[in-house]
Amino acid sequence: MGPVLFNWPVERWTDFYAQLADEAAIDLVYLGEVVCSKRTPFYLSAMADAIGRLQRGGKKVALSTLALITLMRERKECAELISSGGCEVEVNDLTALANWDKGEPFRIGPYVNVYNEGTLAFLTGLGASSVCLPPELPFHAIESLAAKSHLLGIGCEVWSFGRTPLAISGRCYHARIDGLTKDACQFGCARDSDGLEVSTLNGKGFLAINGVQTLSYTYSNAITHVDRLEAAGVTALRLSPHSFNMRDVSRVFRDRLDKRMDGEEALFRIQAICGPVSFSNEFLFREADIEIVTSPD
Repeated sequence: MGPVLFNWPVERWTDFYAQLADEAAIDLVYLGEVVCSKRTPFYLSAMADAIGRLQRGGKKVALSTLALITLMRERKECAELISSGGCEVEVNDLTALANWDKGEPFRIGPYVNVYNEGTLAFLTGLGASSVCLPPELPFHAIESLAAKSHLLGIGCEVWSFGRTPLAISGRCYHARIDGLTKDACQFGCARDSDGLEVSTLNGKGFLAINGVQTLSYTYSNAITHVDRLEAAGVTALRLSPHSFNMRDVSRVFRDRLDKRMDGEEALFRIQAICGPVSFSNEFLFREADIEIVTSPD
């Protein structure tokens, strides 16, 4: 389970990780603020309890860094995260490696542009123990990078559920909508627990915004291609948290991995859990992530 990308109230954030600890079919859980460092103070005091509860529930825990580190304060917070010990750290901005002792293990997050085998080998040489590939990669690239990961002896994750992260900006879209500056944003992003949907002029769903982050309008869902990803050498599927019942979503993925149902039944079950939202997986097989492809050419 990836880190929560949205600005949830601390009570909801805490309840979410408590449910994961006790009930979700998840092996590894990421925590930490990836999108906007201004959100961190809201749940920082609850972080230690969440980590402890997840670990007592048999979950492995990793801490995620920001995807865009720009301020001295953010650099300092990143250094403190790395030096805190006790949990693996997922690097989402390579500036974090300035605080790393060469050879110390770390995870590479989906916001780092690992597009080829050379980049993967270089990062492994610095200490990378696992990589979550960028979600826009097509299947043939995933096959190549998963094979290289196997040769290098590191794990390979693929973004498998949730709105796809497309970009991080220095400006805050929610603040602009409210006529405010980024520094005085008043946290308007908290209104949208799964991001604010953006439509084209003719009313068609196009994107979603989450503070400084741009996401896909559709929800990525690779449930119908779990077998192909596994056969390609992918070692983990990443689910990104949303306001749906992620415990039940995780159980469907687990049942699919354990061959207790086929892809079509699994897709039907996830649709029943999530309700009237649009799913997609076309980044895997075509140029645009706009619809579900169950039988790619």
